Amino acid sequence: MSPIKILVFFFFFFFTVRNRLREIVGASTNWQDHQQVLAERASLSQYLAQSQDQLPAKRMKDSMIEAHLPLGSQPALREKYLNSHNSVRFGRILEDLDFLGVLICYSHTWNEELQRSPLSIVTALVDQIDMRQNIIFPDCDIKFTGHVTWVGKTSIEATMHMSQVLFSNVLDATFVMVARDPENKRAAFVNPLKLEGPEEEAIFHQGEVNKTRRVELSTASLLKVAPTAEERTLVHNLFLNTLDTRFRGRILPPNSVWMEDAKLKGLEICHPEERNIFNRIFGGFLMRKAYELGRANACAFAGCRPTVVAVDDILFRKPVEIGSLLLLSSQVCYTEGMYVQVRVHSEVLDPLTQQHNTTNVFHFTFRLEKDVPAVYRPKSLETLLFF
Repeated sequence: MSPIKILVFFFFFFFTVRNRLREIVGASTNWQDHQQVLAERASLSQYLAQSQDQLPAKRMKDSMIEAHLPLGSQPALREKYLNSHNSVRFGRILEDLDFLGVLICYSHTWNEELQRSPLSIVTALVDQIDMRQNIIFPDCDIKFTGHVTWVGKTSIEATMHMSQVLFSNVLDATFVMVARDPENKRAAFVNPLKLEGPEEEAIFHQGEVNKTRRVELSTASLLKVAPTAEERTLVHNLFLNTLDTRFRGRILPPNSVWMEDAKLKGLEICHPEERNIFNRIFGGFLMRKAYELGRANACAFAGCRPTVVAVDDILFRKPVEIGSLLLLSSQVCYTEGMYVQVRVHSEVLDPLTQQHNTTNVFHFTFRLEKDVPAVYRPKSLETLLFF
């Protein structure tokens, strides 16, 4: 039985998933040996399909995985997930979802005739994570389930659900993974998806809708198209609300904050401990750090405890190398009633060349315990018009 099938039929803890993935890929367990292992993986290129037609179609059930996180029965494990409010650290959940999403995609592409997978499957983006419950209890076991819901030629959508004993569903998550060659240099084909019945056809159709939406959003950048009439009206109203009637500048309305005063920054040194199976910084680690900074910013901005309600449009633009200086910058960019949206931008600084390269963009929506101040764009009119 393949390593993937073993994971499907037995419950497992997430602290063993990384080792399982290393077995599937043949990745190094020791940072000092990673160069040698990378050279050995290069030979797996001969097993890559030259077209998707060469690969057998897989069913949705072939990638179905159920995993248990025993927080209720394992107090030692619980400590790793506990926060100061006696709740579960959502950043840890993001890490686990990323691990599980990769594992689901490997189960879809697994070739039982090979001892190692020739594919490098990495996270391209987190489409969305919707919270169904506000609280994740630290003393109740968590169950994760998920499977592949859509497949392109080189990309895979994995949908996952998380539940606890007290609730049938805590969150729903949709991740998009991409397949690369063994050296992670070019795209690689993945198995097509065989649909069985109207229900699976509907699920696959939703995946097509998600893809179309992502393409439309990617082409709607202000660097490519002009703002819509609705967006122009919104920006104009923001300008009027902060306009000094004597035209001596801009003024801040009551119960409001300038956007430039709603920032929080952080720095991470990327050590080998946080590497993924391909010896880059693990995407789940980046999500956890970005979430924790964004949450801290929301808390500092509102002066009360925030609860995450949604995670959207996390883009993984470039890999983060071991030894990088990772600069994280969070910004409260929109508020409405008791809700705050925080954008976290991460970039890598090369200390030798002083070059900055964007690696990720994160979007988090939080609910606060009270109405929060409105946030207004920067004071200068020029910057306002740019936004």
